[in-house]
Amino acid sequence: MSNLKVALAVACAGLLAACSSGQPEDLSQADIANVADLESEFGPSFTVSTVGPAAIEPGVLGPQKLPEGLVFDPPDCAEGAGKLAVPSGVQGNMAATTAEGDGVRYIVIAVETSEPVPVNTPTEQCREVAFGGRGVRGLIKVVEAPQIDNTHVVGTQRVLQTTAGGSPRTGAIFNYVAYFGNFIVIVTANSLVIPGQPLVPVDTARARELVTQAVSLVRG
Repeated sequence: MSNLKVALAVACAGLLAACSSGQPEDLSQADIANVADLESEFGPSFTVSTVGPAAIEPGVLGPQKLPEGLVFDPPDCAEGAGKLAVPSGVQGNMAATTAEGDGVRYIVIAVETSEPVPVNTPTEQCREVAFGGRGVRGLIKVVEAPQIDNTHVVGTQRVLQTTAGGSPRTGAIFNYVAYFGNFIVIVTANSLVIPGQPLVPVDTARARELVTQAVSLVRG
């Protein structure tokens, strides 16, 4: 469970944004536990685990912890880089399915909140944000996201480069967030670091399809 908490905390970091909501829909049959049904979408080469539903844990869906002293470009986009998936103080429940295999990790998180969560739309100038500081630099940019009826979805890619043992280390994670009513679906995908093997590129088409599938399952 501790490893999953770490993975979820990393998954929820980054630039999360979407548009304002339209007419409310009937979500009386919605159930976040249904994300466990995604297990059948992965073949034998994947190891799949599920958790929840359980109360939202602040340590899992809390704010992104960024190093001090980072400089952002454009400077006005610094605040957006640390937005929360679920603001502090919001109550609710969450469930998650994690699948690891073929060199990639996918995490699907479904959240039901006690109240609709405000969503944020990135301005045109903040669709690609670079940042840097002592020993670290990176980029957050908006990427293609699935179009789902009555749902606001945003996709971002976060690239982070650090130095370890005198050598540069680069990691990237794709993050997709879908908002509908009192529900949020978060899908993340990143390459697994396997000693002696090259990184496998993330299948972003599959990640986007998981968003669509998870939203449909949660809606019931």
